[in-house]
Amino acid sequence: MDQPNQADLTDQLFSALAAMTTANDSAYMQMALTLARKGLGKVSPNPCAGAVVVRDGQVIGKGWHRRVGTPHAEINALKEAGPRATSATIYINLEPCNHHGRTPPCTEAILTAGIKRVVFGMFDPNPQAGGGGAYLAQQGLEVVGGVLAEQCRRLNRPFIKWASTGQPWVLLKAALSLDGRIATISGASKWITGEKSRRVTHRLRCQSDAILVGVETVLADDPALTTRLPGRGGRDPLRIILDSHLRTPPTARVINRNSAATWIFCGPQADDNRARRLREAEVEIHQVGLAADGFLALPEVLAGLGSAGVSTLLVEGGGRVHGAFLREQLADELAFFIAPMLIGGDGLAVVGSLALNDLDQTPRLSEISHRRYGDDLLIRGLLN
Repeated sequence: MDQPNQADLTDQLFSALAAMTTANDSAYMQMALTLARKGLGKVSPNPCAGAVVVRDGQVIGKGWHRRVGTPHAEINALKEAGPRATSATIYINLEPCNHHGRTPPCTEAILTAGIKRVVFGMFDPNPQAGGGGAYLAQQGLEVVGGVLAEQCRRLNRPFIKWASTGQPWVLLKAALSLDGRIATISGASKWITGEKSRRVTHRLRCQSDAILVGVETVLADDPALTTRLPGRGGRDPLRIILDSHLRTPPTARVINRNSAATWIFCGPQADDNRARRLREAEVEIHQVGLAADGFLALPEVLAGLGSAGVSTLLVEGGGRVHGAFLREQLADELAFFIAPMLIGGDGLAVVGSLALNDLDQTPRLSEISHRRYGDDLLIRGLLN
């Protein structure tokens, strides 16, 4: 008899969901998601994953993926459960992996532990690691997939994009006035937003693999692009500068050897002497082509970052950089902190030219959220 293919097994798992989900499955999956969020900014390019082991209505094991190369969430939860895991149910927000990577497959650990029922949230989009749910079902375990699937996908959107396309999830971030300006006519921008908004920005940096700005921002503000969180410091992301002609000075604060690495993407006509001096300052130089408008070829930039394992990219501008990402439809999400002030039309715009003729061409947001931080308002949403 022919073996069912992956698509058939996936359909069977989704069909099983309606018949096999219990009243407590959603609650335990929420618990797994809460654990998974502890991995934000720590496990990339791996997904955030949490696991809960339940037997006779009692949680007997919990775990989450803490860092790349360390045991996955299922392993940590099963270790805490110990021998009690026999005949228990395990809840995971992501389908258990079914391949040898940096760690052994979690499917084998689940089988060895004697787990009877597996409930997971989203299917793994990685063709190398996916298929764990179908494999466990073939081994005779009761498997349910798709519990709180949308919430699980929302948490791991960067991983899904990176695993599917090889490019990072791109979040555009800016601090701006009510009239859409990020600086005055002289370039003054410190500080448009308040301390609470800046603290959220540093959390975003801590959760990102890389942070990107254009050379004009480096020349005007001399930013360090580090993460500074009260009492915790925070993880510094890889610092990326778009600099066609290598105008970044080797003395810039962003070139800080005691912090994260700094990469500069330049164009094919960049000066060799400037490149040499920047390399002497331990900057990594990457040459890419130019787009039709003369701007650096952003798809090449994103491909280079993705191949290096960058799955989340925070773009902090300036306006020309934001405009280029929006114009080429390469941004996935937007987070704008709006301060209650007016700067005027001679200030610097948050978004450069988009060359739009009709309103139906404008980038629009979906899944919009808004929240106040002090006097500022954060608007965040997905870009369609």
